[in-house]
Amino acid sequence: MPAKPPKYVVNPMPAQAPAALIEKLRKVETASIGHFRHIGFMDPAIKPLIDGKHIVGTAVTVAIPGQDSTLLHHALGLLRPGDVLVIDRLGDTKHACFGGGVCVAAKASGAAGAILDGPCTDPSEIRREDFPLWCRGISPITTRIYDIGGSMNVAVSCGGASVSPGDVILADENGVLVMPVADAEAAAEEGWTRQERSGRSQDRVRNGEKIGDISGATAKVLAALAAEKS
Repeated sequence: MPAKPPKYVVNPMPAQAPAALIEKLRKVETASIGHFRHIGFMDPAIKPLIDGKHIVGTAVTVAIPGQDSTLLHHALGLLRPGDVLVIDRLGDTKHACFGGGVCVAAKASGAAGAILDGPCTDPSEIRREDFPLWCRGISPITTRIYDIGGSMNVAVSCGGASVSPGDVILADENGVLVMPVADAEAAAEEGWTRQERSGRSQDRVRNGEKIGDISGATAKVLAALAAEKS
């Protein structure tokens, strides 16, 4: 007979991203990286529960089925300061595994925040705790300690993006981005460069220049119109 699959898979905690890299990414918006990077962005339906939050940290992953949050409760005791808990709900969109009690535990661990591919509950309690959470909305139907099973610190899918333990998570008002550590340094540098350039361009527009002239869009349109006339 084939071996019975384990009820729980709990792999070691990943190495945390270098502190210098985390500090660089704190200055960068997801949308700045979105100008040049096209992978690792989660579904825009995963939104911040609290406006104005901007977090960077190391992904710790959990995958839990439907109505069971047994492994999630265990994982909360393993989180470290600076971790970002990424929760794959394995397609479930009905049961809320993250509410007031889970929020208090996550905050007590020092975690930077949590990303949930599903709904939460107790939104007012989470806001009162001022804990950064990105999720798909609100549900009154909660999970229970049913001991069904799950996996921790394995590759998961969250919002259509692949997340491996130890990846870097950058999340803000524009959305959630996941990157391997090996990609994050260059992304941080390019993102910051583009933010500075955008700031200068906005100042030029405020001073009377046209955005189409600055971006080169107007020159392209005029060239195409001229070519059609010739």
